[in-house]
Amino acid sequence: MNPILRNILAVIAGIAAGMVVNMGLIKLGMNIIPPLEGVDPADMESLKKNIHLFQPKHFIFPFLAHAIGTLVGAYFAARLAASHQMKFALGIGAFFLLGGITMVMSLPGPTWFNILDLVGAYIPMGWLGGKMATGNQAN
Repeated sequence: MNPILRNILAVIAGIAAGMVVNMGLIKLGMNIIPPLEGVDPADMESLKKNIHLFQPKHFIFPFLAHAIGTLVGAYFAARLAASHQMKFALGIGAFFLLGGITMVMSLPGPTWFNILDLVGAYIPMGWLGGKMATGNQAN
């Protein structure tokens, strides 16, 4: 397969895998730690209106979804890429970081969560996913 095409497909697969994991963990989290009574997690206005009522436990699965989704996406992208595996893994981390920044701007959560999420869930997990996929290769 053409290396450029393979790299493009690696990025698409990484984004898709990360999104699937992210949404799966969000849905799982709602079953383990139910949303507050009267809050519709699918409605942004409902979340904005009630986010101040959320307890730290309500932020566990969103963080895990962001971090593990990014990790899996970065791993897939690096594993499937024909070249520059670590760059593609970090690119997936940056892609999901942009999503995280957008979410923080759309749905302002507690400052501690926003900092933890933006600093810990994206670029570090992109790097880790790249390292897991490449082992000790220098890319």
